[in-house]
Amino acid sequence: MASSTYGRLSHLLRICVNKHSVLQTGTEMKPGHVCCAHFMRYQRLVDSKVLTERQKQQMARGLPKQKPITGVKQVIVVASGKGGVGKSTTAVNLALGLMANDPSKSVGLLDADVYGPSVPKLMNLKGNPELTDNNLMIPLTNYGIPCMSMGFLVEDVAPVVWRGLMVMSAIEKLLRQVEWGSLDYLVVDMPPGTGDVQLSITQNIPISGAVIVSTPQDIALLDARRGVEMFKRMNVPVLGLVQNMSVFQCPSCKHQTHIFGSDGARHLAHTLGVQFLGDIPLHLTIREMSDRGKPVVVSSPDSPEAEAYRKVASAVVQQLEEVNT
Repeated sequence: MASSTYGRLSHLLRICVNKHSVLQTGTEMKPGHVCCAHFMRYQRLVDSKVLTERQKQQMARGLPKQKPITGVKQVIVVASGKGGVGKSTTAVNLALGLMANDPSKSVGLLDADVYGPSVPKLMNLKGNPELTDNNLMIPLTNYGIPCMSMGFLVEDVAPVVWRGLMVMSAIEKLLRQVEWGSLDYLVVDMPPGTGDVQLSITQNIPISGAVIVSTPQDIALLDARRGVEMFKRMNVPVLGLVQNMSVFQCPSCKHQTHIFGSDGARHLAHTLGVQFLGDIPLHLTIREMSDRGKPVVVSSPDSPEAEAYRKVASAVVQQLEEVNT
């Protein structure tokens, strides 16, 4: 490659030296002046391209190679651009919905929110994971879902005050040092935002698809858009958007109120060219059952709220099938 590049440069230089150049003003120039200027511009262009290529190669060498999680067939990440939109509640009920729709499927749940783990509370789980003979952590299980979370490894009220490298080390342990057994789906509850944890997970393991959760509110949709764009840049298939807290229905008069706006996530999905996976209502039962550690899909399986989560789970599976074909 280098010899051919310098060969072209030498050829250009010989042409320029043998050519009499004239400025646009009509003033005669000495032979070789213009050709040297062309030569220098061309050389800078080539040097810039070579430098860019070297930087890409160095970055590629520095990135970790993606390695599947042992025993896990498909990884689904549930993410949001910001906190407070019900991402963790959606992730938990999505995992339960996947299993409810097809009991033959085995589903696991990984809480990757190191700073604010919610899965222990939502799944009513406490305690420290036991270890296998190979020093792998055994997930805690409830409702038929094996779960792993940083919340199992620290005290309930203890803040995780860690810098980036420690967080990356913790994520590596949660990904690689857990005995999941055989899983058809591993649902990963991602932390909010588009930071180090998201990058680390997407670079370390192959992800089958990402589900983005947002409320219909404009400020939440701005961050949801960032989440979609991040996964697209990381070459992770975006399965679609879930519109959480879409509508509130008064339990007395049954009047419906769109507290956070109407159909914002649906319109954003259309704008971004991704699938709209479904609506989850703003309902008292979802909040109460989540606080008690009894997700609505298992505590009220016949309710419209549970049906909404099961419909989202069906849409996710359909999108996974389309991505894999």
